[in-house]
Amino acid sequence: MTLRVTFGIDPGLSGAVAALVDGEPGPILDMPTAQAGEWREVDAAALADWLDGVRAQHPGAYVSACIEKVGARPGDGGTSAFRFGDSYGQARGVLAVLGIPYSRAIPAVWKRHMGLLGTDKDAARQLAIARFPGAAPLLQRKKDHGRADALLLALWHENTQLLGRMAA
Repeated sequence: MTLRVTFGIDPGLSGAVAALVDGEPGPILDMPTAQAGEWREVDAAALADWLDGVRAQHPGAYVSACIEKVGARPGDGGTSAFRFGDSYGQARGVLAVLGIPYSRAIPAVWKRHMGLLGTDKDAARQLAIARFPGAAPLLQRKKDHGRADALLLALWHENTQLLGRMAA
């Protein structure tokens, strides 16, 4: 019987969602997107269906999530920052509607915890492969860094945020 399912969410349009099932990698989904006029955006309905489907496969498990807390970066254009924030908001809204408790991880905080502060995106992918060898086939490409971030966000959540929550 599964005790816990922890989702990690890298909310960008090129991000991903990963599940840890009792601390081991489970399903991983590249962030679902849909065309909305001239822009692409997170497909909230597809994201909700996927999260709910994974949750349904593990009845009785404690389900929680961690989403990377995003913000505008220096040099981001207004439109780019707005679209990134919209993706973050869509993912948070899905978690809220599904009743999945979640934490928000500031990139500098979770990356420091993982020893990734100041490294490039590929360092997270390499760490995820080392930590979760079974997920290596899903992390082979350089562009799979969103999947790696999602796995590591879920791991950060389990390591730092779950203590005491599951017992409550």
